Amino acid sequence: MNRITAVILDWAGTTVDFGSFAPTQIFVEAFRKAFDIEITLAEARVPMGLGKWQHIEALGKLPSVDARWQAKFGRPMSSDDIDTIYATFMPLQIAKVVDFAAPIEGVVDTIAAFRANGIKIGSCSGYPRAVMEKLVPAAAALGYAPDHWVATDDLAVGGRPGPWMALQNVITLGIDDVGHCVKVDDAAPGIEEGLRAGMWSVGLALSGNEFGATWEEYQAMSVDEIATRHELAAAKLYAAGAHYVVDSLADLPAVINEINARLAKGERP
Repeated sequence: MNRITAVILDWAGTTVDFGSFAPTQIFVEAFRKAFDIEITLAEARVPMGLGKWQHIEALGKLPSVDARWQAKFGRPMSSDDIDTIYATFMPLQIAKVVDFAAPIEGVVDTIAAFRANGIKIGSCSGYPRAVMEKLVPAAAALGYAPDHWVATDDLAVGGRPGPWMALQNVITLGIDDVGHCVKVDDAAPGIEEGLRAGMWSVGLALSGNEFGATWEEYQAMSVDEIATRHELAAAKLYAAGAHYVVDSLADLPAVINEINARLAKGERP
């Protein structure tokens, strides 16, 4: 059938953890604990979507972080330094990730609707397997359980922005056409992942990393602040190549209806 048969979903900021705070807060803590270097939440968000070792590497190359690092140590961050920060990050993330396992509003009902329409639910993450093995059962206990998940260190070829985790979902779920898949993510590397995999890519401008607010902060925001943050988030996701940008996963069914109409006319991602 010429319609969407699978959605491949990111985790933090897409299906759980509104605002994607579990990883960002831990990066700040890991830099502080390992090397007494302060980074901001805004800096921690910049490379979001990459595997966590690669995320730390990218943070070290940010001009602002590099300047602080060189002022303290007189040299750029090395691979050994990244290893040390990663070794600090991992137990902190494993311990804290279950506190951010609650599904984002609308996710559980949306997933149920997809399944009722025969759509399979794949997923992948910038988290390594050790973190996912804690997050997956915690999210399941709260109502969200995809049909399959892939961690960023599961595949020898690597993670985002490459297409491999998304494609592993296609293989495992038995999807016969990548053009009948939608990749959904709240960060640029995940949008690029979907494009490289030959899928429709949909960005989330409100629930995730680019908007960067907790649910409580969002609820307390002025209309003007919401509009400003939303515009910036959507612009980043469109710049990454997203075919569509919506607020949250709850808005995805309408997008899938539109994509199905385009598929029926012979269009491809």
